[in-house]
Amino acid sequence: MGNTSSMLTQYDIEEVQDHCNHTFSQQEIVSLYQRFCQLDRSGGGFISADEFLSVPEFAVNPLSQRLLKMLYGLNFKEFVAFLSAFSSRATLQQKIEFIFKVYDSDCNGKVAFSDMLDVLRDLTGQFISEQQREDSGFISGMM
Repeated sequence: MGNTSSMLTQYDIEEVQDHCNHTFSQQEIVSLYQRFCQLDRSGGGFISADEFLSVPEFAVNPLSQRLLKMLYGLNFKEFVAFLSAFSSRATLQQKIEFIFKVYDSDCNGKVAFSDMLDVLRDLTGQFISEQQREDSGFISGMM
């Protein structure tokens, strides 16, 4: 399964289903594998940052750099597990855990004021000054 030129076996599909808590059907996993192979232009079994950024919807997402950190070095099975949080079949717990990882920018298991500032910086870019971000009632109202 690490080599993107190979085909998925029934065993591979079932293993991926188990890994992502059966969030995707077997046919969806096959479709995701085909898309994964299209994105993995180098054929190394992993999708690089440049390959991810070739997807227009991903490239324009203001949190794309943060998501890239989460995606870096994922193989197909991990890629599917990552995408499972976006599925309508994902549990609320799976979605909460995913968004927590997005906000926990320093990966210390806590979402602190500095993490919220980082996310706000990603979302607002140059439109708000650093002082405005820190003074903003947006974050202080959340804490």
